[in-house]
Amino acid sequence: MSQDLRRKGLVVGVAAACLFVGAVAGFFAAHRGMSDMSGTKNRGEMKGHGMEGMSMKETDMKGMPMEGAKSMRDMEPMPGMSDASSGAVARQLIGVRSAPVVHATLEEEIRAVGTVGYDERSFTQVTLKISGWVRKVFVNSIGRPVRKGEPLFTVYSPNLLATQDEYLLALKMRAQLAASALDEAKANADALVASARERLRLWDVTDSQIEALERRGQADPVLMVYAPSSGIVLKREALPGKYVELGTTLYEIADLSMVWISADIYESEVAATKVGQPATVTVAAYPGETFSGRVAYVYPTLNTETRTVRVRLEFLNPELKLKPGMYGNVTLQTDAVRTLVVPKEAVLDTGLRQLVFVDRGQGRYEPAAVKLGRRSQNAVEVMEGLKEGDRIVTSANFLLDAESKLASASTMQGMMGRIGMADWQMRGAHEGKMQGGRDMEGMEGMELGKGGVSAPPGPDDEKGGMK
Repeated sequence: MSQDLRRKGLVVGVAAACLFVGAVAGFFAAHRGMSDMSGTKNRGEMKGHGMEGMSMKETDMKGMPMEGAKSMRDMEPMPGMSDASSGAVARQLIGVRSAPVVHATLEEEIRAVGTVGYDERSFTQVTLKISGWVRKVFVNSIGRPVRKGEPLFTVYSPNLLATQDEYLLALKMRAQLAASALDEAKANADALVASARERLRLWDVTDSQIEALERRGQADPVLMVYAPSSGIVLKREALPGKYVELGTTLYEIADLSMVWISADIYESEVAATKVGQPATVTVAAYPGETFSGRVAYVYPTLNTETRTVRVRLEFLNPELKLKPGMYGNVTLQTDAVRTLVVPKEAVLDTGLRQLVFVDRGQGRYEPAAVKLGRRSQNAVEVMEGLKEGDRIVTSANFLLDAESKLASASTMQGMMGRIGMADWQMRGAHEGKMQGGRDMEGMEGMELGKGGVSAPPGPDDEKGGMK
């Protein structure tokens, strides 16, 4: 019985030992297999990215090829680009023509917009100096031409009728006292006649009308009013039966055989404008026709809002083609001077400055800033920036300007590209240095742990140790 028990205990002990040994061997085998799988996976990923066997220093950003990135030294120049400095164009363009800068006689042209008006010296208003009623009207339309002395209308005025009677009475009294021996009485009669006659004259009664009154010996109830000057009727207020007050204007008459044109010139053009200079004007009503006149007056005041000065021009208008209210394009011809000039089409105005392109030869052109003066129809005066004999471009200026800006932009782009590449390389070096420092810190950690013994962690170690 005891032998059976010992046999059974031995079998149980052997079985327990085998189980323990098998469990320990299985644990180590499983841990080693997991380590091998992890290493294989990492190597596969590195191999798939083409970085197997590369250290962190070898995989620095400086060594990585970047798609589309080239050094500015290896980049090929764009077709049509110039190798010249900024602002210079070293390519001959088709259609570019040049001309020399020369001294020539320049007649400056001042252009302005003018308004046609009547000659104020020949403008007349017909105004009554007495009150009354208009009886008959002979000139009854605006725009009608009238001649000096032509009847306009008749007016009835009680005051005028009474003054005529006084004048006739004074004449009669003077005739009666002509044979008197009293000189004082004769003088008083003469004074009364002169006073009544002067009153009629002040009321615009003509001498011929007064003489007719003397011959007739009877007052006329109506007064005939005549045109004081020749011209065109611009205003008419005389209507039959209309009552007019003292000082009422019934007609406005202007002589349009000569007209005034008022134009505004800029402040900078005043010095070149003088009285007597010839001037021309064109109006839209008569295309292709030019009217000639002269500068009659330069006004002494300046319009502070527009910075302009008004100029008055006189033009003969025998056919009455120039009508008050018309707009016209005025051109003033200034005195001719001999100076350095260039063709007008050679100047390129950028808004901030004026440029010309100087021909340096061999298809090379350079922009030059110039200071301009007076202008004529085809030329412009050059005050600074050029000298006689320089050759300048007279056509294709805009193409040259665009090419110049393109070349400047290319140079600036290359400069910025080199600055950007240097900055990228500096950042790559800095990152590589930082990575190398981290690698050295890892190596120092490994050196510090070299004296200890490490064992692969078990599954229970991750949970806080074996229980």
